[in-house]
Amino acid sequence: MEVVMENLEQSKLKRAKKRIEELKGFYIHLTVYVVINIFILINIYLNTDRFWSWPHFLPLFGWGIGVAFHAARTFGYNPFFGKDWEERQIQKFIDEDKKQMDKFK
Repeated sequence: MEVVMENLEQSKLKRAKKRIEELKGFYIHLTVYVVINIFILINIYLNTDRFWSWPHFLPLFGWGIGVAFHAARTFGYNPFFGKDWEERQIQKFIDEDKKQMDKFK
């Protein structure tokens, strides 16, 4: 029994460390995004006469989409395949298995 509890504690510790690494990775990504884009915006503002020209902002938006997806993965947000969807799919497969078993009765 003691060995099982020790393994459980080690498993929890590994999951916690993995979660912390995921959070750390996201926050580093977000910080780099903000810092680099501040420098890009300052450079565009100081060196161009048309600050609001859309080609200047394509990298900002593209990278921003990447940061948004990274945040969604890190914090478990998935509007398309969330927990409700998973539960519906599991129930669907269980029901299909029951139907298959009923055919053999």
